[in-house]
Amino acid sequence: MKTYIVLLRGVMPTGKNRVPMAQLRQVLADAGFQQVRTWIQSGNVVLQSDLSAKELEVKVHQLIKEYIGPELAIVVRTSEELRKMLDNNPFKGDEYLMTRVFFVSFQESPPEEKVQALLAQDFAPEKLSLNSTAGYMYIPQAYSDSKLSNNFLERKLKVAATTRNFNTISKMIEWAEEA
Repeated sequence: MKTYIVLLRGVMPTGKNRVPMAQLRQVLADAGFQQVRTWIQSGNVVLQSDLSAKELEVKVHQLIKEYIGPELAIVVRTSEELRKMLDNNPFKGDEYLMTRVFFVSFQESPPEEKVQALLAQDFAPEKLSLNSTAGYMYIPQAYSDSKLSNNFLERKLKVAATTRNFNTISKMIEWAEEA
């Protein structure tokens, strides 16, 4: 069995994308996944499975749709992949507040021409960095006031993505490595 971090896209505490974490844990455990743990109410799961990451994305998507209701994009990573994403963060150093850096995990690699077109734009004072598996947004002001967002990147890059902050990713890595 391999330990995975499952990131659900767009989970909300209320409304159409509501996914109660206790119910999610039960659905995933009933489906045969091991060591299922969730963290906060925004769709962060650590579990063990024999499936590949892509198979797990499909299976978790199907289970949530069938037993809970929402149609959500699912991104699955290992702790090593998320650690590499943190290590490759271009917004390090005294000039950047880590609490203002947002980490984006893509479900699929975005098309290179769309990545280059986006990187050619100036979002000042915000900053953007992208590669084939991850995006990094430095947003010094309130996230709600920013030009950059998860929705913006999905729309421009034409791929599903989910965004987390440093603390959430760090906690998920810690949990995965404890499993």
